Amino acid sequence: MKSVLATGNMTLAMTGKRWLLGAMVAVGLALASSSALSETIELSEETQACLDCHDKETGQKKLENGELLSLHVSAKAFTGSMHKETDCEDCHSDIDGKTHGKVAADIKSKRDYALGMQDSCLTCHKKKVSEYGDSVHAAMVKEGSQKAPLCSDCHHPHTVQSSKIVEPIAATPCAKCHEDIFKAYAQDVHGIARVAKGATAPLCADCHQSHNVKAASMGTGIKDSCISCHKDAVKQHQDWLPNTERHFSAISCPACHAPNAQRRVNLRLYDNATKLQVSEKSGVPQFDKRTDAADVNKEGLNERALWSLLKEFSQSGDDSKTVLQGRLEVSSGVQAHQLSDKSLAIKDCDTCHKKGAEPFQSVTLTIAGPDGRPLRHGVQQDVLNSLMSVDSVRGFYVIGSTRIKLLDILLVLVVLGAMSVPIAHMTVKRLFKGMREKLEAERLAAQAQTKHQAATDENNAPDSNTK
Repeated sequence: MKSVLATGNMTLAMTGKRWLLGAMVAVGLALASSSALSETIELSEETQACLDCHDKETGQKKLENGELLSLHVSAKAFTGSMHKETDCEDCHSDIDGKTHGKVAADIKSKRDYALGMQDSCLTCHKKKVSEYGDSVHAAMVKEGSQKAPLCSDCHHPHTVQSSKIVEPIAATPCAKCHEDIFKAYAQDVHGIARVAKGATAPLCADCHQSHNVKAASMGTGIKDSCISCHKDAVKQHQDWLPNTERHFSAISCPACHAPNAQRRVNLRLYDNATKLQVSEKSGVPQFDKRTDAADVNKEGLNERALWSLLKEFSQSGDDSKTVLQGRLEVSSGVQAHQLSDKSLAIKDCDTCHKKGAEPFQSVTLTIAGPDGRPLRHGVQQDVLNSLMSVDSVRGFYVIGSTRIKLLDILLVLVVLGAMSVPIAHMTVKRLFKGMREKLEAERLAAQAQTKHQAATDENNAPDSNTK
């Protein structure tokens, strides 16, 4: 104790006050040690028996496809995980303790093993598993994808930690599959704020959800996520951006806030009755079949092909009708995660509102695939300038950019017509002013003459009372 408290030239003699401080420190350490001991996890005999074998790092099993499955489970990591109070048999209920390790288990691959363990998560995490079941990841699994993440791909069952524990940004499980996007995110305004500045900035799950992950290009989920944090975004834009609500509806946030990204017009198929995006039915690949048939030369759909395609997707004998809703967006997921500081956001109207604007040189047609991910087909950029496509791309006519010449001519005629009415009226009024004044004078003179004649006739009339 003296060696701990002594510093520099201090003598070994201690005052009563210092002895009191030393005693308090000692008591504190004792209490902390007692608390730590009280939190020691008591494992069941069965689980302890499992760890006695599986704590060895050399344990592994060769699978049917040649892969080596590690059998190592760190006892230290397990007892420090969220599953520390879960017995092994709670998840591995199919294992018979009497024959385990003595009878060979047939496992085709690591993927098959992970798939087989999925149901064990349902016992404790019903809500999360249900959310996952509605996600694009689960849909990909059903479609047979070997890359779609399973529970254990994001949450290692033996070392899983609470999501409330702050870990390095590199520990985010999404980076395993979305490496390029994650690298872009780490360098954008959100990633820099989180890594370099240590600020609370949105991470993957904040925008895309943790389990109920949907395709980012579908619906308005991502825009809604942006507004959930930037609650005053609409008000701030209204200070300088005309028709703000329309811009928010037709333009994705990264289209302006990732200034170096390439942009395109995405025409999305919508059911006009349900107001929902049209989805491809599983096992019925209509979109690729119809678009390939309409675009044999692979030059992109022209206005006639697009119009015919909409008729095919519209359900006959029903109130529903397939229409297109245009949206300006960036060209890739990587670019969508290259957001800059708001001071660098695009505010120049000429970026879009000028002839030959760059964002309108690339056009795609999109439908939601069976797994929720978008299916795309190229569209000729002239579609946005064709009168035949007015009904197809309604709601996406951009003054100064998508120039439909006949509409411009009609607009000019309407404006000239509206202006000509008051001008013609004023001109005619001025030209015939003298004639109107002459006619008015003649009218008044005629009225005066009539009155005078009536008075004269009345004076000259014989008195009826005279005999």
